[in-house]
Amino acid sequence: MSNFSFAEWSNLLDQWGASSSSSFSNADHQPEKTIPTTTSVEKLIKEIENPLTREHALFALSRNRGIRANLAPLLWNSTGTIYLLLQEITTAYRVMSSPDLLARATNNVCNALVLLQCVASHPDLKMNLIKANVPYYLYPFLEAKNKEKQYEYLRLTSLGIIGALVKVDNAEIVHFLLQSEIVPLCLRCMEVGNEISKTVATFIIQKILVQDEGLRYFCSFAERFFALTRVMGTMVDKLVEEPSSRLLKHIIRCFVRLSDCPRACDGFKISLPSKFRDATILNLIRDDPEALEWLRQLFVNIATGNRVSPSLIEETLSLLPS
Repeated sequence: MSNFSFAEWSNLLDQWGASSSSSFSNADHQPEKTIPTTTSVEKLIKEIENPLTREHALFALSRNRGIRANLAPLLWNSTGTIYLLLQEITTAYRVMSSPDLLARATNNVCNALVLLQCVASHPDLKMNLIKANVPYYLYPFLEAKNKEKQYEYLRLTSLGIIGALVKVDNAEIVHFLLQSEIVPLCLRCMEVGNEISKTVATFIIQKILVQDEGLRYFCSFAERFFALTRVMGTMVDKLVEEPSSRLLKHIIRCFVRLSDCPRACDGFKISLPSKFRDATILNLIRDDPEALEWLRQLFVNIATGNRVSPSLIEETLSLLPS
């Protein structure tokens, strides 16, 4: 199963262009050219306390990848820093309904979110964020239906925090997320987000499904099962015109995991995307043996349960590249 590293999450964010976007960056801000020492990092963290130096400190800390390995413990253990990051995040709540006002707040908020993502990526600090209910602070950004760039970037950086939490399989973290609103919010992001946001949100669902509790969550109630398969089916349909092999691979993995449940195989009679048999879709993973094997396994799982016509299974398998 594929996992994203913290660096890859950062690359996803960079692909969206926040670090170079003039809309959300101060023209005077430039990426650090040298790797700061621990002392200078501690000084930058201290500068977060001062409203006059906070913007620069957030920018410098969030953009310099060379310091991220040791940054998370420093952020968590410094007095009041996490509180100030959350305070910075909540400032955007008041202007969520105003795109123009939100655009001015997005830079600082996203930098604060990136620092929280750094903490969420640290194996010894993940549960600290869970116990502090930090994912709840992300709800307003994940709930937004707007597709303007400032909303999309807030959506993506928020998803990055959840993705970092679930990157390493942890039943306790998944249990917390299932008790929260994160699952339906991820489904919303899969509907309204851009390709990168859809990919991260689908990855989160995939990691939740890996846990038995996550599989039971979706398969115990028809409403949840069909909500997920409907959203993923819609994404597959759109891949014909907006291809993304990375997104398709995560979608297939989710379907394969669902097929481990006999009840889900029964539901696939009416909810399995017909586009899985489309040559355009199959060509996206033609050179990916792992994804092709997952797709084969999906149809085998369904066929073994005698849930769909064996002739349809054979016809579909014959379309897959050898």
